[in-house]
Amino acid sequence: MPKKAILFVDDEKTVLTSLKGQIKKQFGSTYQYEIAESADEAWEVIEELNEDGIEIMVIVTDWLMPQVKGDEFLVQVHEKFPNIVKVMLTGQADDDAVERARQEANLHRCLRKPWDEQELIDTIRSGIAQV
Repeated sequence: MPKKAILFVDDEKTVLTSLKGQIKKQFGSTYQYEIAESADEAWEVIEELNEDGIEIMVIVTDWLMPQVKGDEFLVQVHEKFPNIVKVMLTGQADDDAVERARQEANLHRCLRKPWDEQELIDTIRSGIAQV
């Protein structure tokens, strides 16, 4: 089992399924692929992976989610895990939210929905190369 993971966070199950499928098709069994439908669920996954000694390389999160917005979630993640590569995927984030994530969470890249599969793959690849 891989000791490195990629986490996708979005409140739409179809988006999660699509993201996971596209990335898994590209990177195969190199990584473990996890999904979460909210920031709270993502924290549960992060804690479980951490306990199992699995390093999260990248988090790709939506911006517009119930309870906690993506920029806020990424800032919280950055405070505890500054080395995780953070990507925001959104159709609705305003420029202030994106800038906040850049400044306070070291956002690697913001992709717009609908995303381009190759751009997503290139973003993940370039993020991992920085770690």
